[in-house]
Order: sequence, then structure tokens, then C-alpha cells
Amino acid sequence: MTEKPEKSSTIEHLPIRAVMFDLDGTLLDTAPDFVVVVNRLLAEYDRPPLADATIRRSVSNGARALVELAFGVEPGHPDFETLRTRLLALYSDHLAVHTALFPGLQPLLHALGERQIPWGVATNKPAAYTLPLMEQMDLQPAPQSIICPDHVTERKPHPESLFLAAKHLGCEPEHILYVGDHRRDIECGRQAGAITIAAAYGYIEDGDDVDAWGADYRVDHGREILPILETLLR
Repeated sequence: MTEKPEKSSTIEHLPIRAVMFDLDGTLLDTAPDFVVVVNRLLAEYDRPPLADATIRRSVSNGARALVELAFGVEPGHPDFETLRTRLLALYSDHLAVHTALFPGLQPLLHALGERQIPWGVATNKPAAYTLPLMEQMDLQPAPQSIICPDHVTERKPHPESLFLAAKHLGCEPEHILYVGDHRRDIECGRQAGAITIAAAYGYIEDGDDVDAWGADYRVDHGREILPILETLLR
């Protein structure tokens, strides 16, 4: 993990009062379920399956990106909406079969509970999938804020998600530690004034440079987040 030294003098004096996570690729490893549904959709069209790793890299970009990846068609193509709708229908029936917390994050959630630090999720995944997924996962301690694009006017990278989360959690945005596995997450956090952690263990696309996102910290495993939190709390 790395700290960006130019901001360290400021970071050291900011009290952390809440932790927010991006969902897919940061808090939850949802890729195994997407691998199943993407390849199931391909099979319906008599197409060969894609490799798990190929699908995994695109999960954070949502259903549209997965349709483009699997079928080579873009929005506006006559078949695009039919494919996207079918993919989402398959996913609705396969939300939490293989999905799990990323390694190292359950101890982090326990630590947040022990310290009475609320946590939540700010995602671009629609509420129709996020809310039942989170209900099925039944994470403990439970999240105290779940922000989906349905709840805001502007989705990430716009900072509105974290502004709303701050209201839910009873703190200022600059007192939030926000963890995400995509540049848009870090941009959202930075624009809100939050402290940001780039989750390099997540769904990183080929050629993407995690260190170029401008996050305050980088972690390569979920277990590295708790030491950062403890340092900031001190």
C-alpha cells in the first residue's frame, strides 16, 4: 500500500467517522456470478464461452460493457437492448450464488462494528440489483447507507453519492474513507473531499494504471485497509 505524501499532513488530522465502499470489485466479488450469466447468455446464442478473467475485468463497468464484451455490439445496435435485458434477467436469478466478500473485508467490518464506525455502499449498480443482493448477503454489522444511481441525480464520478451518504451517516464528506476499484470511484471521493483508497485487488481493466488515479492510498489486498484506518484514527 502506498500513501501520497503531498496530502499526508492533511490526512493525519482528519477524523474518520465513516467508511464507504464501491460494491462490485471492492466490497463484493460479484464476478463469479457474472461469469455464469454471461456465459449462459452466450450459450443461448450458440456462442462459445468467455474466459473467467476476461469477464472479470469488465464487471465494474456494468451490463452494457458486458454485452459489448460478449457480443461485440454497442448501444444503438438493433440487438443491444434485447441482449442487455436478457443478461439482467439472468443476473436477477443468480445474484448471490457465488458472490462473496473479498478476503480481508469481514475482519474490517467487524472492526468497524467494534469501533462503532458506520459503513455503507456507494455504487453505480441499480437498486433493483444492489438492494436484493445486499439483503441476501446479510453482512454484519449491517450497512447504514446504500447509495445507488436511483437515489441521486448524478452517478459517479460525480460526488453526489458521497454527499448523500454523509447525510445518512451523520458526518461531513471529508470524514469519510471511500474505497473503490475504478478511477470514477476515486474521482468521486476526491471531488467530495473524502479520503480515498484505490482497491487494486478489484476488477482492473487491462492497461489501467491504478497509481494514476490520484487516490490517497492503494491496497493490493483487503487486509491492508484496516491498518490504514487505524493509522487515520490515531
